[in-house]
Amino acid sequence: MKPPGETGPAASGYRASATLPLRVEALRQFRRRRTLVSLGLLAALPLILLAAFAIGGSPTDDDGGSPALVTVATASGANFAAFVLFASCSLLLPVAVALYCGDTVASEAGWSSLRYLLAAPVPRARLLRAKLVVALGYSAAAVLLLSAVALVAGSAAYGWGEVRLPLGGTMPASEVPVRMGVAVGYVCGGLLVVGAVGFWLSTVTDAPLGAVGGAVGLMIVSTILDAVTALGSVREFLPTHWQYAWLDALRPEIAWSGMIQGLVLSASYAVFFLALAFRGFARKDIVS
Repeated sequence: MKPPGETGPAASGYRASATLPLRVEALRQFRRRRTLVSLGLLAALPLILLAAFAIGGSPTDDDGGSPALVTVATASGANFAAFVLFASCSLLLPVAVALYCGDTVASEAGWSSLRYLLAAPVPRARLLRAKLVVALGYSAAAVLLLSAVALVAGSAAYGWGEVRLPLGGTMPASEVPVRMGVAVGYVCGGLLVVGAVGFWLSTVTDAPLGAVGGAVGLMIVSTILDAVTALGSVREFLPTHWQYAWLDALRPEIAWSGMIQGLVLSASYAVFFLALAFRGFARKDIVS
């Protein structure tokens, strides 16, 4: 008996490299309702926050307990975009990334279509690569969409000009593209761990909700543990410990150390869980 994943002699004209092109998988995922709804919600969030500020008025320095970014959110379009990113990177964006990465394989198994893809035949490693690349692509697009809409809408509402920094001082508007690019890039890199965990769980379960919930649950537990100061330096190895390190890009001089540590940690977790996903899926008996 052949082990799972091993195929027989290739048919005449068959080329494994031509199966499941990325454009086909990207179009399949784009047509799904969860993709359109999630991207629509991310695009609508900045507009909802603009309406909230318009109704409630501009925040002030005496908003007890509010993050410093709130107090300067209406100072300029860049300030508003930074606040939207701050408000989203702890829960909303991780949920979106977990949805794209955790649903991609498990949903095929849930629909009993996974075995037909493999019977096409699409090599298992190629199928996972295509789904992973597309899922990560939509994850990055979600972060970029949210940031771009926030920047454009914020600039239309509050103007494009000098940026007030949360820790004091100002930054010329000419530096905004670079600083926001660093911040968005770091957020994308920091979310790799969420995508990797969701993708791994997607290969071991037929329930998409379980894979998505597992990835989000990990981040919630990590956030709770990170608040336990008694853990000391152990917290530095938690996936969410460095999630706000991108704020160092909004200092008068960019501080890189925290962002480097956060990206190294996120990449390490991502490599580990993706290795588990590919290794386990190569040996898995696909029955659905």
